[in-house]
Amino acid sequence: MQQNHENVCVLIIDDEKKLNDLLCRIISLEGFKVKQAYNGREGLRILSQEDVHVVLSDVKLPDANGVELVEQIKKRKPYVEVISLTAYGNIPDGVQSIKNGAFDYITKGDDNDKIIPLLGKASEKALRQKRIFDLDSLNADKPSFNSVIGNSTQIKESIQLARKVAQTDTTVLLLGETGTGKEVFAQAIHFESNRKQQRFVALNCSGFNSDLLESELFGYKAGAFTGAGKDKKGLFEEANGGTIFLDEIGEMNLDLQAKLLRVLETQTFIKLGDTSTTRVNVRIIAATNRNLQLESEEGKFRMDLYYRLSVFTISLPSLSGRRGDIELLAEFFLKEYGRKVNKMNLKFDSAFLDLLKEHTWKGNIRELKNVIERVVILAEKDTIEPALLPFEFQNDPDGPTSLNMQMMEKQHIRKVLNYTHGNKTEAARLLGIGLTTLYRKLEEFKIS
Repeated sequence: MQQNHENVCVLIIDDEKKLNDLLCRIISLEGFKVKQAYNGREGLRILSQEDVHVVLSDVKLPDANGVELVEQIKKRKPYVEVISLTAYGNIPDGVQSIKNGAFDYITKGDDNDKIIPLLGKASEKALRQKRIFDLDSLNADKPSFNSVIGNSTQIKESIQLARKVAQTDTTVLLLGETGTGKEVFAQAIHFESNRKQQRFVALNCSGFNSDLLESELFGYKAGAFTGAGKDKKGLFEEANGGTIFLDEIGEMNLDLQAKLLRVLETQTFIKLGDTSTTRVNVRIIAATNRNLQLESEEGKFRMDLYYRLSVFTISLPSLSGRRGDIELLAEFFLKEYGRKVNKMNLKFDSAFLDLLKEHTWKGNIRELKNVIERVVILAEKDTIEPALLPFEFQNDPDGPTSLNMQMMEKQHIRKVLNYTHGNKTEAARLLGIGLTTLYRKLEEFKIS
């Protein structure tokens, strides 16, 4: 059965017109899009203007050295794969092309039957690399749904719902386990809405006690309480015209919930110490990992507020529910952290990826992100192997002994502490353990 290559563009660079045209016909019949160039300069021009995935280039060109051209192509578009065409007896040029970044080389005339299978492999790799490259570029800009990483049906359905509601002013309730990307979705909804030119303000409701949370949300007038020396704007005023994201909404107490309900119904509130109302125009996006419907039935959460918040509900899948996205997410984080510590050539061992896919991921994307950050720090060679994973991944009964495991753990802690320049709080976060646990291990291993 012929594979579907209609989304793959192949650029042929060869000054021999008959061979160039022949290759074009052969490759086109396999379903590939094909562009043709007869010299290096024209090839680079097409590369800059077209969405090319694979380049098939002669190593002898009238205006360029095809071996050096590989380097230029990879610098301009790193995700593009290059296959070099060499004449008989020119094998050293093919080998040098690979050293410069080429995917492979073939000998003209002798390897014609290898072209299509080789193009298939090269295009598969190029498409995967381009997907990561595109995600990398998008994440440097304002958040959007294009920056949500994943190709699984579950995440695509969530994105589809979020895109539809983004164009409205409807209140949204995001449901999902901790670390599933609820704030990323909230930001994307805001920046793809008509409010995108206004502020996006986020607040985690679990980070404040009830009094502080009220003053953070609604502000206060001078003299409202001891220490209130001047008026303070709350986050609702700061977000006026824009969007406010209330994470962990289930942690808000019942009294404050009543005040939030009034904002939802009237877009007004009264500040602490004030007698007049303040009017705002704010869209509310809330998120929780709790079952608010059940809690409202049990009297732990206001039922009327629940109904107002859940006008449009979007459930975000756990990472274990979208295992097909684990490798893509891991590759993205590998590039992100590899760039930060100048380790650009890192790649995953297949056994390492297998362990990632088998893990339960109770902390979801956030846990995966932390794991990849840690293994990048610890990596001493280009291939990342299972030994770099945290100890809970090491389930092989025939694996290291308890003593060896302790030595490995001590070495890991030393490396992470070196990376954080002795910052124990940051080291504990990267190690995935509590600060008190880290101090206990420092004492146990006699690490100063």
